[in-house]
Formats: sequence, C-alpha cells, structure tokens
Amino acid sequence: MNDNLTRNEVDVAANLVAIRERMDLAARAAGRAPADVTLTAVSKLHGPERIAPALVAGQRIFGENRVQEAVDKWPALRDGFDDVGLHLIGPLQSNKVRQAVSLFDVIETLDRPKLARRIADAIEELGRAPELLIQVNIGEEPQKAGVAPLETDAFVAQCRGEFGLTIAGLMCIPPQGDAPAPYFMLLEKIARRNGLAKLSMGMSGDFETAIAFGATHIRVGTAIFGPRAHD
Repeated sequence: MNDNLTRNEVDVAANLVAIRERMDLAARAAGRAPADVTLTAVSKLHGPERIAPALVAGQRIFGENRVQEAVDKWPALRDGFDDVGLHLIGPLQSNKVRQAVSLFDVIETLDRPKLARRIADAIEELGRAPELLIQVNIGEEPQKAGVAPLETDAFVAQCRGEFGLTIAGLMCIPPQGDAPAPYFMLLEKIARRNGLAKLSMGMSGDFETAIAFGATHIRVGTAIFGPRAHD
C-alpha cells in the first residue's frame, strides 16, 4: 500500500488481496498450508464505511481493541454477515467482561487471575463461552500487559484448574525495534509444552516471520484499512 494515500483513497479490497498473497507465500515457504493461518483484520478506530468494503471482499475475522467501540459499531455491521468472528485484542477491564463475553467470539488478552474469575462467572451466567487466549508479555516490558513468560505455565494451569476455563492459545506483541523471531520462537515453545494450538502473533511489519514460527492468527490493520482517524 502506498503510504501517501489519503484515507479516502485506500482500496481496502486490493489491500486484502495483497496481504493474503503474502500470507500464502510465507506459509508455503515455511512448509505450512496457507489455510492454517487466519487473518485478523484490525478494525479498531475505523468506522463502518471503511469496514464494509472488507466484509464485501470476504474478510470475516476482525480485531477490536475496545469493548465499547465494538459494542457501538458491530451489531449493525454484522447484519447480513452472520459468519463474522470478532476478536478482542486490547486490554479487558474487569467491569467490561460481561459485555465482552456477550459480543466477542475470541478474547486474546486474558492476563490475570481476577480477569479469569470474572470471565468464568460471565460464561456461566450467559451460557456463552468465547475462545480464550492468554496474552504473554513476551519481552517482559513494564509498560505492556501480559503474563511473564516464566509465569505462563502456572497461569495456564490455574485457568484450567481453579477457574475451569478452556484455554485455546497464546498471544504476544514483541518489543518494538527488536528482531521478532526469538520472541515468536519462545511463544511457540510455551504453547507447545502446554498443549495449546492457537498462536496469535505477527502484525503488519512482521507477520511473515510469525508465520514461519507457527502463527495461526496474524493481526493486520493499517496495511488493510490505511491510516486511522487520528493518524
């Protein structure tokens, strides 16, 4: 995508085609089936006018950072697209858990016991169980959320045992500016020893590397939708 394009000139459908082609090439280069990697289109801070072309182009998995933003825009967007899957990829506050469990199909940012308890209670109350991924602070950065790598095994066991939750996989965001490969390799190792199949890792700048190290879901926003409203 041309970075000089204005928001109004972005061709979302063409960008999706380009990203999918790169995904396929990366998967084949890694000896993997392209169908084993899912594209999560990060639609945070984009309005319906930008998301609608992606839906028409066949994109069905979307990522949002904020519960309230998703609540405000997705019920209408989902009308006519019953197969849309919504992933929460931003921090989840305890007071938003019930809304999140009601709306999202996947919550990728489980990272503390209090949140696990709230999610377990909401699942029991609502009778609806989103897929759950644990966010790992893979670079142990103080400004980022997530479980420390050395504490992840214990937290997985706690979620399964104490809270009765089914954990599907792990999510991470490597430190900006660092080579991402060692972090992706570490996340895959943690997932494998805990019997977790899903790995959400890799964004616009590094998703091909993530695919090489086993990503099952990549999260791409700007390369699809163009600059966000505040950019």
